[in-house]
Amino acid sequence: MSERIEADYLIETPVDPAKAAEAMAGEQSSGTFVSVPGETPELRERSAARVEALEVVGEVAEPSLGGGTTGERYTRAKVTLSWPMGNIGPSIPNLVATVAGNLFELRQFSGLRLRDIRLPRAFGEAYTGPKFGIEGTRRLSGVESGPLIGTIVKPSVGFGPEQTAALAGDLATAGIDFIKDDELQSDGPNCPFDERARAVMRVLNDHAEKTGKKVMFAFNLTGEVDEMRRRHDLLLELGATCAMVSLNSVGFAGFLAFSRHSELPIHAHRCGWGYLSRADMLGWDYAAWSKLWRLAGADHMHVNGLRNKFSEGDDSVVASALSVGTPMWDDKPSVAMPVFSSGQTAVQAAETYARVGHADCIHAAGGGIMAHPDGPAAGVASLREAWEAAVSGVPAAYYAATRPALKGALEAFG
Repeated sequence: MSERIEADYLIETPVDPAKAAEAMAGEQSSGTFVSVPGETPELRERSAARVEALEVVGEVAEPSLGGGTTGERYTRAKVTLSWPMGNIGPSIPNLVATVAGNLFELRQFSGLRLRDIRLPRAFGEAYTGPKFGIEGTRRLSGVESGPLIGTIVKPSVGFGPEQTAALAGDLATAGIDFIKDDELQSDGPNCPFDERARAVMRVLNDHAEKTGKKVMFAFNLTGEVDEMRRRHDLLLELGATCAMVSLNSVGFAGFLAFSRHSELPIHAHRCGWGYLSRADMLGWDYAAWSKLWRLAGADHMHVNGLRNKFSEGDDSVVASALSVGTPMWDDKPSVAMPVFSSGQTAVQAAETYARVGHADCIHAAGGGIMAHPDGPAAGVASLREAWEAAVSGVPAAYYAATRPALKGALEAFG
């Protein structure tokens, strides 16, 4: 692998794409809009970004974004840039400024999207990557094979600590593997974090003593760094097995400060992902974005779900799920467990398994479990049975003939 940082982009420009790519390289390394004293050939050789590849892929008549240079036609091209490690060293925050800094504002572009990145192994030395990942999550949850069947506390906000604990107890009795706070539930006066954690873990610890199975609950401890560390320590004291962080809320520096402290699997929530990705010719692809969070220590990463309630298409969901399982280096894979959620029910299990090709995931269904016509226990059973059918290669409808929970889900949500 190259000892240079590499990033792939899709650009749209009304000017010569080769000149536009050179402008990108200059802006994000040693150059600027005019020649300056001191930018010698030797300095450029040492520090300048390089255009490693450029492939024109088409033209459009109208710009995807306004505000820049205009033209009669707008060329789209794939571009790969590279940077010497000597510019920034193995630093994720400074990497973001390099590969995704002032590029998006350049007037030469009517569209620019970061597609993927490849990093020198020095980044793997500087950052831990996931401490638990798939193997550690399975060990702590007691789920040796198949997906972790999960859900989200609903309603998202409104319950107090005891109501949340009661729901967690009902779900544990129903056979759930994984429960998470909604990202909107943090440490508000109506449901303080400490009280919620104590109440929920009292119930889940009691359940574990009786059954031998401790349900994994991802408590949303998002906050300032000192708050997150203190909340983490409380969870550890209470015997909890997962902490949840909203990535865009805390940023890379905040997340890194927490992940280095953490002794729990980190459930990384991507709330806000749409503002980074929804425009086709602006922002990030998930493959690039998620690599940085995996490297920073995310053990679970949300990828949306098939036929979800949001705007993301199924192909994008599948690509995201596959990307978090793609090794970053042979000797340090830094692989995370994908989390399928958003409008999920037993109906999506078969296609999810078929398209992703494995069951190393968390499949979180809120309404798909809580709104099952026969209750949450049947909702949990239906999702588990749907995955059993999928992994066995049996059509869900056939499998449901002797399984009322799955049959009820297919009739209610199909």
